[in-house]
Amino acid sequence: MGLSDIAAGLEVTTEQVERGVATVDDTEVDVAARLRAHAEKLPCTPEAALTVLERYGEGDSVGDAGRAASVASVTAAKVLHRCGVEGVTPLAPMARQVLRDWLAGELSRADALELSGADEAEFALAAYVETHDPVTELAEATRRDAAAPLSGDALVEKREALAETMSASDEMF
Repeated sequence: MGLSDIAAGLEVTTEQVERGVATVDDTEVDVAARLRAHAEKLPCTPEAALTVLERYGEGDSVGDAGRAASVASVTAAKVLHRCGVEGVTPLAPMARQVLRDWLAGELSRADALELSGADEAEFALAAYVETHDPVTELAEATRRDAAAPLSGDALVEKREALAETMSASDEMF
């Protein structure tokens, strides 16, 4: 008996609905307009910030991105920090704690500078990073991480929805 013999008496009574694949395309997002909307929160012009973000996103160093935007590398690092890029602080964790102690008034600036081992520019940038939070609107405006879920984790949501139908591995024996 072949498949054609098995399927001989089958009849289709309903039609399947074509669902397709949902996509999100943010290639038409005008990042420059979004940066202009929050210009007062940026350490430079929105145009320069856009250049820094684009060049840094293409793999340029912070200094090279700053030069391309005609701003100092410290300013480029500030732009990246305000736009949610992590890791732009030049200090190690212990040196950041020394900086926090200085900010809290527990150390003099000279002592904090010496204990941190940073130069003046590094210390100033680290102080900026510690005293200025990333701007949520700017981070969202410049987000290009396609791997991050837009609303929750689909795998977790599916597992939770099917939890009642799944058995634990110890129940199989």
